[in-house]
Amino acid sequence: MATTPTQIRVEENTKKIAVELLEGLGLNLSDAVNMFLRQVVLQKGLPFEVKYPEYKDEVLEAMAEAKKISRDPSVKAYSDVNQMFREILEDEA
Repeated sequence: MATTPTQIRVEENTKKIAVELLEGLGLNLSDAVNMFLRQVVLQKGLPFEVKYPEYKDEVLEAMAEAKKISRDPSVKAYSDVNQMFREILEDEA
């Protein structure tokens, strides 16, 4: 089977972690990419579902609470984190 050189751009840390994981499976990056592309052809599309992750109920509740707090005009706001810590430290003194 003839092969053709292909160049892709991958975020450095993502590649490093992926290569380590693949080596643990006895694969190199080229083999894994070839497997992926073969599956794309066989499936006539991505061989996995692409969607937003589903969050746990606690995370969704915390996100809703954070949104509510951020819109509440009675909640003290700070221009930066240093201002917040200064005020916290002043309150403790």
